[in-house]
Amino acid sequence: MTPLLFVAVCIAGGLGAAARYLVDSWLWRPGRRLPIGLIAVNATGSLLLGVVVALGRLTVLDDAITVVLGAGLLGGYTTFSAASLETVRLVLDRRWTAAAVVGPGMLVLCVALAALGLAATTGLVTALSPTAG
Repeated sequence: MTPLLFVAVCIAGGLGAAARYLVDSWLWRPGRRLPIGLIAVNATGSLLLGVVVALGRLTVLDDAITVVLGAGLLGGYTTFSAASLETVRLVLDRRWTAAAVVGPGMLVLCVALAALGLAATTGLVTALSPTAG
């Protein structure tokens, strides 16, 4: 990794973290049963990561851009640690159903959305390719 790429990933990560804070703050409401902002951030970030990875694999995006967007921007935007912490908080508050939804539910949802983004983007780019029959 070049020094310039490292700096770009760091800046993108900071922008992703700021975006996560804004989206989570915008969707946060006191007394909600589930952390909707956190779920929205991780769901949209996972879907977009699937898109970025597909575009990188199909060489639509340069490797460096793929790293900056994937590891930097979307890595800063999504957060597994916050999802884990939120699940622990729900358990400590004895909110068992919410904890059961947020913990495993977030993992399943985000993996499914990343796979959807990857598959849909791969299919779309392949279909639109001039070499597609």
